[in-house]
Amino acid sequence: MASAVDEFGEQQDWSPEVVFKVNLVLEELVINVMTHGSHEGLAEIEVTVTSSEDLVSIRLSDNGIAFDPLTDAPDPEVTGSVEDRHVGGLGVHLVRTMMDNVSYQRESGRNLLTMTTQRN
Repeated sequence: MASAVDEFGEQQDWSPEVVFKVNLVLEELVINVMTHGSHEGLAEIEVTVTSSEDLVSIRLSDNGIAFDPLTDAPDPEVTGSVEDRHVGGLGVHLVRTMMDNVSYQRESGRNLLTMTTQRN
């Protein structure tokens, strides 16, 4: 997936920072769906990335368990030392922080997460 994003970003003349953000956000979200999204351990995931003059848009769709990361994810533990924090819980926080807009909806048995970020 990362190589496809790298190639698309190069074709669209994205900055290295935008390529990094898109790759990181997709990695976090896809791993979360694969790890937590299905009772059987496998979910169907569809990723669509589009680019306009000003924005990069990402649409992540999966048939996993209904989960709205904007309201259902616990607040991450971001205080205290790294050694004292439990592992995990920062993926959704990264998505919220790195993307300019994030929205969720559940439609026809699928989670739909749409995100945008400025190209430059």
